[in-house]
Amino acid sequence: MDNVDIQYSEVDIRNFLKEVKDPEIPPISIVDLGIVTKISITESNDVHVTLTPTFAGCPALKIMEDLVKERLNKVDGIGSVSVNTSFETTWTTDMISEEGREALLKHGLAPPKQNVGYMELDVLSDTPCPYCSSRNTMLKSPFGPTLCRSLHYCNNCKQAFEGFKPV
Repeated sequence: MDNVDIQYSEVDIRNFLKEVKDPEIPPISIVDLGIVTKISITESNDVHVTLTPTFAGCPALKIMEDLVKERLNKVDGIGSVSVNTSFETTWTTDMISEEGREALLKHGLAPPKQNVGYMELDVLSDTPCPYCSSRNTMLKSPFGPTLCRSLHYCNNCKQAFEGFKPV
């Protein structure tokens, strides 16, 4: 098939973007993290991608925009590629896919609870250990190495770990 005959769909573009990993948590794609919130494709395969950051001050925004452009520019048949960051949609941890939650767990980050809708220390205190699944854990600090993480300790396996904060 000639490249001229290819018409890409949103599913195709999402599949290409599953290869773009989050710069701060490399095992998870930006698609599975839920930050790819809109994809538009013209008849001539020009692609526009909208990213919604996990929080306004995310230091990796420009890097992610560049990674999206770089990945899509490698695809035969795609025309021009544009990427913008928008706050029109509010990102929440409920936007993380099941595959993304599994990637967080494999990375040693406790995935956030779903459908919380609020942030209280009680929510952070009930974080299961990503290593042994025990709920016998302690919140050490609601402030982790990034704004989206908290620090915990498992009393069973004696491992320190980070939790991804539900928002």
